[in-house]
Amino acid sequence: MAAGMVKGSGGHMFARKRPSAGLHMEPPRDTHFRPLPPPTGAAPFRLDLKDVLDARTYDAIAKAGSLTFHMNGDMGGIDYAVPQELVAAGMEDDLAVGTGPAGKPAFLYVVGDCVYFNGEIAKYYAQFYQPYEFYGAPIFAVPGNHDGENLPGGSTLDGFVRNFCAPEPVKMPEAQDSHRKAMVQPNVYWTLLTPCVNFIGLYSNVPAGGEIQPDQAEWLAGELKALPVSVPIILTLHHPPYSADDHHSGSTYMKTVIEDAAAAAGRHPDMIVAGHVHDYQRLTKTTTDGTQYLYLVTGAGGYHNLHAIRKVDGEKMIPPVTFADTAGDPVTLDSYCDDQHGFLRLSVDQQKFTGRYYRVPRPQDPRSKGSQLFDYFEYDWVNHKLLPNQQ
Repeated sequence: MAAGMVKGSGGHMFARKRPSAGLHMEPPRDTHFRPLPPPTGAAPFRLDLKDVLDARTYDAIAKAGSLTFHMNGDMGGIDYAVPQELVAAGMEDDLAVGTGPAGKPAFLYVVGDCVYFNGEIAKYYAQFYQPYEFYGAPIFAVPGNHDGENLPGGSTLDGFVRNFCAPEPVKMPEAQDSHRKAMVQPNVYWTLLTPCVNFIGLYSNVPAGGEIQPDQAEWLAGELKALPVSVPIILTLHHPPYSADDHHSGSTYMKTVIEDAAAAAGRHPDMIVAGHVHDYQRLTKTTTDGTQYLYLVTGAGGYHNLHAIRKVDGEKMIPPVTFADTAGDPVTLDSYCDDQHGFLRLSVDQQKFTGRYYRVPRPQDPRSKGSQLFDYFEYDWVNHKLLPNQQ
């Protein structure tokens, strides 16, 4: 479904139409694909968590067979930093929640748009190092369209590569008085290996709806096939395959890229997490054989403008709401939060994922209000089934 444009006569163009149906669309595309920077590590671009975490924490995670972590996206607090600061404070407080090193969040994984509006190096202190100055854990990321859309005079992803793909964990000048050193991811698309779950991170580039070149698509299929089936896979990217919002919608293009890679590899990711849309959504896709896969949107990480879920007949949707995929598979919007910023806390063990999405206080609320649990879910990744909600 094309988004369409609102046009006049004589070549005038006024706006694009809001998405009005379905969970993904083919938007009018800016076809300016930005070439990728050279990798900073060797193929197949993997980073092992044990090379980043302290040995005591890593050993406790491996022994327990359980890992907890945060996920978020679209975090840069340009123009109005209060929402980002509230989310950062909420995640910082949540680091202390849990029993022992294996029960507490071990890291934050960002699904793009770390720094607005153009990923400028000069903006990294205000939008990254300063807000997370007291977040006492590693931060990993894949880039978003704003991270890659650099201003004239710079190369695409300059800031991201400097601060997330450094060859060594060095302190960058833009970190200023923060003690956080640059992360050492081997490429802008890459795999994070952990004892409990593996993350395949894509860079879906700058054009509307995303764009993946053949070399990255082949790498994705190769990683899906090569990674051990005894460990679940979370696929991360910026542009979501499914979204019920009224601003971007999901991307038919990215949906096709992922499904083609899964078919070639004979393995589908167990969970797909994206950003780009500034809200939280949890969706379940059910295939013809009853297999279920989770699709999450976690794009309310701090950018001040939120994106609303579409209305039906002028009324907000009350989940669950089921849509038909282009292939005929039902996709259900199980939960959403479009009027408050927040963060996702995920735990994974040898059988299931347990997810908790927290809303943080609104800027006008007292900070003492703290984070509020909004959504809870359990997903059996072994049998690919969303479990009945026990919360």
